Parts: sequence; structure tokens; C-alpha cells
Amino acid sequence: MTQYILGIDEGTTSARAFVIDESLNVLGLGQAELTQIYPKAGWLEHDPMQIWHTQKDVMEQALSQAGITADQLTAVGLTNQRESALVWDRETGRPIHNLIVWASRHSDEIVERWVASGFGELIQERTGLVPDAFYAASKIRWILDHVEGAQERAERGELLAGTVDTWLIWNLTGREVFATEPSNASQTMLMNLDTVDWDDDLLREMRIPRSMLPEIRNSDSHFGTIEATFGAPVPIASNLGDQQAGLFGQAAFRQGQVKMTYGTAGVLNINNGDTPFRPEGLTPSAAWNVQGNLQYETEGVVYAMGKTMQWMRDDLQLIHAAPDSEWYAGQVQSTDGVYLVPAFTGLAAPTWDPTARAVIVGMSNATNRLHIIRAAVESMVFQTRDLVEAAVAGSGFAIPELRVDGGAVKNNLLCQLQADILGIPVIRPKNSEATIFGAMQLAGLSTGVYKDLAELESLYAVDRVFEPAMSRDQADAQYAGWTAARDLTRGWTRNVAA
Repeated sequence: MTQYILGIDEGTTSARAFVIDESLNVLGLGQAELTQIYPKAGWLEHDPMQIWHTQKDVMEQALSQAGITADQLTAVGLTNQRESALVWDRETGRPIHNLIVWASRHSDEIVERWVASGFGELIQERTGLVPDAFYAASKIRWILDHVEGAQERAERGELLAGTVDTWLIWNLTGREVFATEPSNASQTMLMNLDTVDWDDDLLREMRIPRSMLPEIRNSDSHFGTIEATFGAPVPIASNLGDQQAGLFGQAAFRQGQVKMTYGTAGVLNINNGDTPFRPEGLTPSAAWNVQGNLQYETEGVVYAMGKTMQWMRDDLQLIHAAPDSEWYAGQVQSTDGVYLVPAFTGLAAPTWDPTARAVIVGMSNATNRLHIIRAAVESMVFQTRDLVEAAVAGSGFAIPELRVDGGAVKNNLLCQLQADILGIPVIRPKNSEATIFGAMQLAGLSTGVYKDLAELESLYAVDRVFEPAMSRDQADAQYAGWTAARDLTRGWTRNVAA
């Protein structure tokens, strides 16, 4: 009998759901965009109720397209945008403020105060994370500070806080399960990386009551069922943050295996095995806890990859659609020395400068739109090399190949340039949807659809390997130009009045 798995992928720009069979064939897909709310420059919010209702709708779409009903499902797997945070009323289920999205800079001043007081050192020691408004903790603190009476209500146990996975699980289970797991929890800046539990010293200093926070379960735990919302007692059998789900979906189960996701943001993940490494500028996190085995990863995040292409399309109107960038960029042999550094909301790993801002440099009167578009494509390549170089310098092991996923890897020029600039093979799998498939495969492993990790590894299929074709001297010269351009952006908002 065919076994069906439903996957939930709640992202930054859209909510999606997939239905697959045990052979990983896609039978149904639902997708809908999410409204992006910009209260002011550098801030980004989502409506949590829209997230929930949209996600439920696309799940129904996927089931309908697959021609099955919920009671025919074996399991549900969940993956989500991490770091984004919300606070809601325990009794009514209503959020007290919009979700603050991972990329938003609402809480810059809060983090600056923590760092200035010396508290940032304890944060980094306990969590492994570089203190930044990127993570959920300061977003929760911001909401408690800016919604009247919220701190007092939190201390009375009337409010709950969490990341998107927790919000969806709580709603899907009819408010019965309030839980998360290590890959999401380790990205809040509240979880102790050694104990895999909320850190009481951090909570005390941040004035976030422990009673607000969800239980941390294993990634392949039973997170309740969807009976309350879909009428069938189908278990939510996996939960992974989007980037760790991508690492899992790339079958990177062994220490030293690496993947790069080119999504709205870009994220490099390196499987560390059972020991967290702490390279300068990158952050250790929990990869997953599966079958009782806790694995760590080192991670580097850059804020703008697909986001840069959205900007080129929507704001500059230089392209009609993101895939057009491959054709336009390929019409010129180089950028003629033009670099685009997309530090729209600052620089993330490995530089970590929230005061940086985006620049286009190196233009002459011969520069045209094609050079700008190619520079945007190349910005993804150079940011990836920033991360890889930091990882190699701090981990002690070489990176022999890079597995890639995300929508942008359909761009052959991007993948070839990435291999050229890194000087290592870039491997594109047949299935570029590693994130959602990682969550679904883990749900299948959790419920016995798949026997073990070896079986999942055997399902991994390569579409194309891009081998380096550029001389190292040329690659290093281009990268040197990038680093010079990147460094020009640093400290911009400190030095230049808005």
C-alpha cells in the first residue's frame, strides 16, 4: 500500500505544502504568498493569523491535488523560517503583535545594550551565537517592551512565545501541543548549546519568563496530530528549522559534509557530528536530534541572496523575473569591475555589522544594466566564499565539495561561477527542494516509512556537477575586489546621517 507524507514549508515569502509517496514522487503541491509588512525602513513583519490560515489552505490544496484525504496520510513533516518570533495569548490564541521576521532590525538597540553591558559575552558562551537582532530572543524582548502590559501578563503566565514551528504545531493540534526542537531552539539565542535546554541565566537577564517558552523535544518526536484541524489522527512526526532541514535533505549525515542554500537569504551549513565547532564569524547550532543522536552544525547566514533578485525585479525593475538574471548576466563576460554588495539590512556572517548598507561600486560610463545584473548574481557567489573561507579557517577540516539547493541553483551560470570562485566542485541534486524534502524524509524515518539514514542516503540523486574552470589567480583577484567593496559598506549608518 502506498504511504503518503505531507510536508509543511512555512517560509518568509510564501507558505507551501507538498504530498509525496515513499519513492519521493511529488503528488500534490499548494503554495500561496505571504504579505510582507514594512512598518519602517529595515523592519519586516508578518501577520501570524495569515500565516496559520494560509498554511492550512495550502495543505488542503496539496491533498486535493494529490487526490487523497488526510486520513490516508502516514505522517506530517514540518519545516519553517527560523529566528522569526511572536507572542500570543494563551487563552484566546490571538497574537499580541505581528510576527517579527528574522531579517528585521526592530531590536538592534536592545542587542546593542546587551553587548555594551558585557552580557553579549555570556550569550555567545552559552548559545554559540553572535549577539544580533537576527535571533528570536531580542524580538520577544522588543514585543514585551512595546505592547502595553505585556511583561506583567507574561510573568502571570498569560502569554506564550515561540518561533513559527511552535505557532503552527500549537494551532494544528488544536492548542494541545506547545513544543519546538533543537534546530529551531538553538537559533533563538535562548538555548544553552550544551544542555539543549533554555538557559536560566539568559532568561533572567533578558526578563523572559521560562513559562512563556515551549518544551524542546527531539526533532523526530511525536508533535501531536492534525486531528483537531483535519479530522484524522495523523502524527506530526518531524520538525526542523529550514536550514537544518536542507542539510538533512541533502543527505549530509556525516561530519564535514556541507550544503549551501540560495533562498531569500543564503545559508551555509556544515555537519559537525557530535561536537560543535566555533569558527570566528560563524555560529554553531544544533543540526537535529534524531533517533536519540544529537548532531551539531556550523552555520553562516547572509541576509540577501534571492532578496537581491527580488530587489532587482520589484524596485529597480531591471529584470522581469528572477530566472531572467541568468540570461542577462550571461550577455557580458564580466562586470567590468562592478561589485554589488547587498547589505540592505547590514552584513551578517562572517562580518556581522548591522550598520553596513548596500553599495554598487566600480561603475564607469560604460556600465550598463547587464553589468549590474551580473554583479548581483556574483554577489551570491562571493558571499558564499566569505562563509566557506571562515569555515575552513575555524573548523580544521577541508571542504572538498559544496552541495547546493534553493531556487537560485537552477541558474547554471551561478553554479559554474560558484565552482570557479571556490575552486571546488559544486553538486546540484536532481531535487532542489532539499528543505521540504528533508522534513518529509525525517517524518518518514520517524514513522517507519524508511528504515534508516543509509536508506535515505541511497535516495540522493545528482543532477549535475559543476567543476572549476577558472584559474586560481583570476578567482582570487575577483574575490579581492569583492572584499574591498564589502569593506566599504561597514559602519555606514554610524558615519553617515540618514
